[in-house]
Amino acid sequence: MLAAVFTKLGHPLAIERVADPVPAAGQIVVKVSRCGICASDLHMTEDPLFGLQPGTVLGHEYAGEVVALGEGVQHVRKADPVAILPLKGCRQCVSCLAGEPAWCAQMRIEGGGYGEYALAHEAQCLPLPKSVTLEEGALVEPLAVGLHGVTVAQMRPGARVLIVGAGPIGLATAFWARRLGATRVAVTASSTRRQSLAYEMGATAFIDPTDESADAVSRALGGLPDIVFECVGKPGLLAWSVNHVRPRGTVVILGLCTTLDSLLPFALVAKEIRVQCAAFYSMRDFEVAADALAQDNSVPRAMITHTVGLEALPAAFEALRQRSDQCKVLVSPAMS
Repeated sequence: MLAAVFTKLGHPLAIERVADPVPAAGQIVVKVSRCGICASDLHMTEDPLFGLQPGTVLGHEYAGEVVALGEGVQHVRKADPVAILPLKGCRQCVSCLAGEPAWCAQMRIEGGGYGEYALAHEAQCLPLPKSVTLEEGALVEPLAVGLHGVTVAQMRPGARVLIVGAGPIGLATAFWARRLGATRVAVTASSTRRQSLAYEMGATAFIDPTDESADAVSRALGGLPDIVFECVGKPGLLAWSVNHVRPRGTVVILGLCTTLDSLLPFALVAKEIRVQCAAFYSMRDFEVAADALAQDNSVPRAMITHTVGLEALPAAFEALRQRSDQCKVLVSPAMS
């Protein structure tokens, strides 16, 4: 099969012919229909922190059709449309049995969506509702990230929410914040390129990037935010979030910052701020995200701005390292 393969840090992905996956006991093979390009993939291919090995096929936001079953598979069948939870655990510990493999001692992230076929365990498969297309199925993973962030924030109905960043995760967070009861949701970003998309996803205000003062935030929300979601991961934004949240408010870190950052602890203490990190998701988050797509797929699918075939993936991947009008770019391996 063909796949986009990681070769070396700082180098573009390479389209190569690799061995077709063969399922072992409990495993399935998925014919990939759509896979989203995630910012974390960009990070992994340029930062030695992640220890990415040459020959790795990335792509963890994918959905497709089951085409082969290993021995003993019981919960999925051939031709089932599925989204894949890309976290693999031991499947025997308390966390795994609770549908939370993220906290398994043996957890690892498995991609594969940048290839024509991908291998997964049946425990990682979420059968998609009949009304959810395979294209929409590729949105389950980023939607689950946003849902998990809003869940761990312990947001109350009527909350005022500020979201830093208008990328897919920031927009997914806006979607869930409104859906789960936030009265006002403001989004701030480095430009207004995704302003209309932010409103479409649920924002009630978009902060002018030329005036991101606390006064501007208060005007947009009717007061300082109860919760700030930092969804970018650049140095300085955590401190900015702390400065803009209300006293005794909450800052949730969803952005992936892989460089050293600085924060004045007194700023936290003086306002008694709670800082909450959000990583990954559970199978329940996946289920809720898929159900939301089944109920109203028109809002989340607005994030999809472009679809490319495998041959065009390396160039599209590199282009996303720079500022772009794209939001969620999908890969369609079958597309020429």
